[in-house]
Amino acid sequence: MATYLSPGVYVEELALLPPSVAEVATAIPAFIGYTEIFEGSVPIVAEIASPRDYENLFGRAPATPYKVKLDAAGSPQLYLGTAPAAAPPPAGGGAPPPAADVLAPVSSRPSWLLWYSLDFYFRNGGGRCYVVAVGKAADAATISKDALIGGLTALEKQDEPTLIVIPEATLLQPNDFADVAQASLSHCGKLKDRFAILDVRELANAAPLKSKTDLDAARQRYGALSLNYGAAYYPFLNTAISTLVDDTSITVDPTIPGQAAAASVKLDALKNTDTDLYNKIRRLLADLRVTLPPSPAIAGAYVSVDRDRGVWKAPANVGLQAVISPVDLMTDEQQGSFNIDATTGKSINAIRSFTGRGTVVWGARTLAGNDNEWRYVPVRRLFITIEESVKKATNFAVFEPNDASTWLKVKGMIESYLYTLWEQGALQGSKPESAYFVNVGLGRTMTAQDILNGLLKVEIGIAAVRPAEFIILRFSHRLAQA
Repeated sequence: MATYLSPGVYVEELALLPPSVAEVATAIPAFIGYTEIFEGSVPIVAEIASPRDYENLFGRAPATPYKVKLDAAGSPQLYLGTAPAAAPPPAGGGAPPPAADVLAPVSSRPSWLLWYSLDFYFRNGGGRCYVVAVGKAADAATISKDALIGGLTALEKQDEPTLIVIPEATLLQPNDFADVAQASLSHCGKLKDRFAILDVRELANAAPLKSKTDLDAARQRYGALSLNYGAAYYPFLNTAISTLVDDTSITVDPTIPGQAAAASVKLDALKNTDTDLYNKIRRLLADLRVTLPPSPAIAGAYVSVDRDRGVWKAPANVGLQAVISPVDLMTDEQQGSFNIDATTGKSINAIRSFTGRGTVVWGARTLAGNDNEWRYVPVRRLFITIEESVKKATNFAVFEPNDASTWLKVKGMIESYLYTLWEQGALQGSKPESAYFVNVGLGRTMTAQDILNGLLKVEIGIAAVRPAEFIILRFSHRLAQA
């Protein structure tokens, strides 16, 4: 109470409203990878809100250096000079033969994925996010597992990100990919305020995972720790995103087979000398598309579902945008072996294509697929959200008197927050008391010794809603009634 010494009228404001819980953001992804613009040797963490923000800070991606040759009819064909030459090395040593040119595929897997991944993310409803640049994307550079794991270390200092996405980990060798995937899960399990969206690494020849041996190997790479803090998605996706090309990096050989050789030129120089050929080549380039790991699109789906429905809604049965098709068209029987595994318990969520519906996320399990508590992605993420929100809201009680007055404020604040979630449909139960409970007090959650030690213990029970993963329709014959 204030001490008054001079006569007069004084105003005192009384705080009657209890403290409240402000819910933390539920879907703020952090993308880790290599960028076109990068200086220094330590990871750079930046917050962006659009693809333009990303390009202003980090540039785009290195353009693929295509080659163009003419066939006998004078029509241009796109080639890549990355295939090994058919001829063996000279027996006596010496320089190996030059790389043989091969026809460029219509859909390609880029050497650098971060710029394409951010584009994919925003096309699928993504919003504000973080980018962790760990190195420079250049033709001669190599992706390093240590650099990607270093990006995770840098993220430990950031409080806001809630989702971890590392699409370029799929370009690593299998053992290195496993190290990054396990580091991502450990990172989330350690901080307990974020969730890892993981990809399933393709086979060396990009063939679908059909055999049990391949599927078991894929599961093994995620390790055995903190599995409920991450989910894996399969397969890669053929997207509608165009391959990034640059006229100055494309070499054109205008020689028609059987005719006199002509000097090669860059495509930008051809624009003013042979407009017809230039336009034909540009039309070819416009048809090129990229194949990407699914994690960026899944992150966008998480964001859009959280925004439109809530973190308690499973980010599944959601159509993905800018997708032509999954690289592996799965059947129900095939998906069963991905979704449930009695041996390891690790579930892998399928992305499937359905007639008339397009490409849809068709799974919502964490990697702890046999865990009754943490089997489902929305359950794990709802608990993360509640735990983090309540944790930050109860900071006011630190160093407050550890008595009934403080206990009542804490209890009322948490119950009010949980009641709001129950009203929104996040908690299961026809009545609030069936959906949650909050206990705090001497003799209930604390002993006298706890109070002497400065401990204020609060017990919170939550009945989270769970997705209807299997809908059973039972039909039977009914005899005609008179």
